[in-house]
Amino acid sequence: MDRLQQILHFLQESPNDPFLNYAIAQEYWKIGKRQEAIEKYEWLIENHPNYIGTYYHLGKAYLDEGDKTRAMETYEKGISQAKLLKEQHALAELQSAKLALEYDDED
Repeated sequence: MDRLQQILHFLQESPNDPFLNYAIAQEYWKIGKRQEAIEKYEWLIENHPNYIGTYYHLGKAYLDEGDKTRAMETYEKGISQAKLLKEQHALAELQSAKLALEYDDED
């Protein structure tokens, strides 16, 4: 919890910083505050759509919460954004996650 408190303190000084918001989402997820993590990931996509790693983690969070539709939508948005930004590594991860979800739906 100390790490989360430190990041929250830094966020007070830079509330729009995508890295800090992402770090908070990750910390929330780790300590089981899943809804808070999802809300922070959603905020990031809304306010910093180029922060590409968010799409994978938000999609996974939706999937872990049982919302396959929103997970798929998030992966698809992330794929489009990764293509625009020419982020090949993120693109491959998002495509792989989407493919795994499609495959899972076929079973």
